Amino acid sequence: MQPMKTLRRILERLASAENYLFSLDDLRCALPETEPGPFKALLSRAQRAGVLQRVCKGVYLYPRVNYPAGRVLFHAAAKLRADAFNYLSLETVLSDAGVISQIPLNWITLMSSGRSHIVDCGNFGHIEFIHTKRLPADIAEQLSYDPDCRLWRASVALALLDMKLTRRNTDLVDWSLADELV
Repeated sequence: MQPMKTLRRILERLASAENYLFSLDDLRCALPETEPGPFKALLSRAQRAGVLQRVCKGVYLYPRVNYPAGRVLFHAAAKLRADAFNYLSLETVLSDAGVISQIPLNWITLMSSGRSHIVDCGNFGHIEFIHTKRLPADIAEQLSYDPDCRLWRASVALALLDMKLTRRNTDLVDWSLADELV
């Protein structure tokens, strides 16, 4: 069977509203016998044919399922750094809590045990990872798991502390509201 047909058939079986993002490793496992050069060409053909949509480097979306469009960046961040300690923080958490007046559109911020890096996700937006040396055990009581985002989420107090420690601009913070929530 042709590799494109095989890829389509596998994606049709595996993809769902919960499982619509695939890493390069996921796709390689679907076609283990394909050599690196032809595999890269297959991904290009799959994108042109609309079988896959590139979210960012190494992460692809299967657009033929009903996926949660507003959560693609969050789910991509979880997939990109699955091997690191990450949590939503900074402007993302403060905006969701109403502590800063502006809502960052198509931009999410996470603290990560990995390196600091901004990932361009094209039309989906940007994912900003900020390095932290903190251990999960040290801040566990200030984190909660967000199943919709598939990521840990900082408390408002921790997000404010992260803002100060990373020397982010706090001019937009409504300190009277922040003091009520902390």
